[in-house]
Amino acid sequence: MEYERERKKLVNALREYNISERTLNAIKKVPRHLFVPSVQIANAYVDHPLPIGYAQTISAPHMVAMMCDLLDLQEGQKILEVGAGSGYNAAVMSEIIGTKGRIYSIERLEKLSVFAQENVKKAGYSNVEIINADGSLGYPEHAPYDRICVTASAPCTPQPLVEQLKPEGTMILPEGKRYQRLYIIKKDIEGNITKEDRGGVIFVPLVGDHGFNMFCGN
Repeated sequence: MEYERERKKLVNALREYNISERTLNAIKKVPRHLFVPSVQIANAYVDHPLPIGYAQTISAPHMVAMMCDLLDLQEGQKILEVGAGSGYNAAVMSEIIGTKGRIYSIERLEKLSVFAQENVKKAGYSNVEIINADGSLGYPEHAPYDRICVTASAPCTPQPLVEQLKPEGTMILPEGKRYQRLYIIKKDIEGNITKEDRGGVIFVPLVGDHGFNMFCGN
């Protein structure tokens, strides 16, 4: 295939981040060139974020891979993604959870949600649904979720997302505006929450009722 060599080179480059083989195999299978605007196709397999229009980006492959590993995705899980972007992150997660799993990916920008839906359909991922809505509110229609992946930085942890996370579930979430940190948030069987800082990151801001439109009091 035309882009197979580039994908293999990308996967080899990602090994320096100690990414799991399971996630590397998913990266190897996803045709990233189908998830970027035509003007960016030449850069599709470069390990950098790329602009996808509307002041949004597709995350660098190493960040997508690291977030998948931190989420500890399992086959057959139900996933909520906040911030569909171009649909690439959802496609990688789809490869890991398999056809028995389901991903609900929320995108607030209507034109971008259409772009993402076209991309996942073109790439053949039938278990990914793109919804045009305020992702900071989650998606209660199909809650609770085994995993929640937030791909935009929030001012603080949105309470609706905490409520929609299953007991023994995991959420990954960037927080902060200028100085952002990536957190793993876990809910135990009794509903108690723990939060672990996994270092500095750079994401676009989460916009919405529980995004940077609100005051968090901290």
